[in-house]
Amino acid sequence: MKKGINIWSFPAQSLKETFALAKKAGFEGVEVALDEGAGEIRLDSTKAELLEVKKQAEAEGIELYSLSSGLYWNYWLNSADKAECQKARDVVKKQIETAAILGCESILVIPGSVNAEFAAPGRVEDYCETYERSLESILAVKGEAEAAKVEIALENVWNKFLLSPLEMRDFIDKVDSPYVGSYLDIGNTLANGYPEQWIRALGKRIKKVHFKDYRVQAGGLHGFVDLLAGDVNWPAVTAELAKIGYEGWVSAEMIPNYAHYTETIIYNTSNAMDSILGRK
Repeated sequence: MKKGINIWSFPAQSLKETFALAKKAGFEGVEVALDEGAGEIRLDSTKAELLEVKKQAEAEGIELYSLSSGLYWNYWLNSADKAECQKARDVVKKQIETAAILGCESILVIPGSVNAEFAAPGRVEDYCETYERSLESILAVKGEAEAAKVEIALENVWNKFLLSPLEMRDFIDKVDSPYVGSYLDIGNTLANGYPEQWIRALGKRIKKVHFKDYRVQAGGLHGFVDLLAGDVNWPAVTAELAKIGYEGWVSAEMIPNYAHYTETIIYNTSNAMDSILGRK
């Protein structure tokens, strides 16, 4: 498996600085993110600007393998508001276009939300309608992914939707495309399940993997902790990934302390991933 790290693990700094630190800490790649109106990778970024980002990564020996985005907390693919739903679909299409220019294999997409209290307090959508609208949205954009040969990887997040691996599996199978699969977030499963069981259920549908750890007893967002400090059974996780023949990217997604010792967190994460992956 290839060792990467998500851009949100770093403090606010230039991508060039981020790529340099990631390489120095022992990462092979960085998962970058598409923003709306700020940053170096935006909805309105030109091809020339994106190629400059790619050039900076290559200069540091860093691969850009996946493009995430936080915009799906603002624009829901299952929205009953047609304008919002279309905006979300446009974000997917722009992500695909941007990823193709950067050379990324995949884009991270949140397929829809029933509720996401930390992002949209008080907003609740009907579960059954969410399923149908989300499926319709992914079906509407899968052609762009297939044409660009960029994978749409659907992440299991705290959106009160697709709560089990069987639901995620069946949703992906209904889309029926080799370019649509799962972005399995290991830590996110512990709120109501076990990551090794998700891996067994999803199998070859897994396109990318997030490494996070979680302490169940703490609960809520406070439960996310450094790798190897939580309740994830990492030997079971890596064993199941090996059984399905997964050899792709695993991305650390940490919550950094921006005030103190940020670089230490990056190095500690890299060392923990080496232990998990059996590299030392």
